[in-house]
Amino acid sequence: MMSKPQLTSTLVAQVQAFFSTFAHAKKALLLLDYDGTLAPFRVDRFKAYPWAGVRELLNRIQCPEGSSLQTRIVFISGRPAVEIGPLLGLNQPVEVWGLHGAERLHEDGRRELDEPPAAARAKLDELRAELRRDSFGGLFEDKPNAVVMHWRGASAAAAKKIAARTRVLFETLTHLDGLKLLEFESGLELRAGRDKGSAVAAILAREAEDSARGPVAFLGDDITDEAAFLSVNASTRPHITALVKRVHRKTAAAVWLQPPGELRDFLRKWIAACAR
Repeated sequence: MMSKPQLTSTLVAQVQAFFSTFAHAKKALLLLDYDGTLAPFRVDRFKAYPWAGVRELLNRIQCPEGSSLQTRIVFISGRPAVEIGPLLGLNQPVEVWGLHGAERLHEDGRRELDEPPAAARAKLDELRAELRRDSFGGLFEDKPNAVVMHWRGASAAAAKKIAARTRVLFETLTHLDGLKLLEFESGLELRAGRDKGSAVAAILAREAEDSARGPVAFLGDDITDEAAFLSVNASTRPHITALVKRVHRKTAAAVWLQPPGELRDFLRKWIAACAR
């Protein structure tokens, strides 16, 4: 594992400046990816529970004691939105933008979904049937707006072969209106609908008319989160973006947090800033 470099004084000042804006805010917005950010990856995704202490800290942020500053927490995940709530186990319902932003699950249970164009939908159905017959050693995942191939857990040699065959198969269909490739760690997705960057833009646009709008943060880990980092970085609100990953990589995020310890520290800072 690569060692953690010392934060520059500029970055330390940026983090401090971000949390100092809470003193003059009435509301804050915390945007969070799930897998790899709040929970370690698991081959069986239904066993990917949050790191120790994260659930408790999010509950405290969601329902702060003795604070007039309220935080709206929104989860933006590649998963179907309905999977997030049971894994998190928070005390209050949550808003989730699933399928990388193509699906929105409201706190009251209402669901919105970007529907693929008819031709793209028909081709995805054909591809689903083909991959159910032969997923060439990978793990096929069926989503309402996409087909996904995972190779997490496979040997390096097997992963290389699965990735190559998947790319050849998926790239032949990207000419269809509405379909595009989405790469992520140990997988490839052929999908339709908005991405995480567009989801963040939509969330921020809905809050643009709110005079009480305050600081916003997005925490993510995968390359699919880069579009969301860029959307938050472009905001005129006080903001910060954080790459939550044990090994650093090139990113548009402003700061790097190594989970789980530094993730918990960030959430504790959020709670302390709300209390002030």
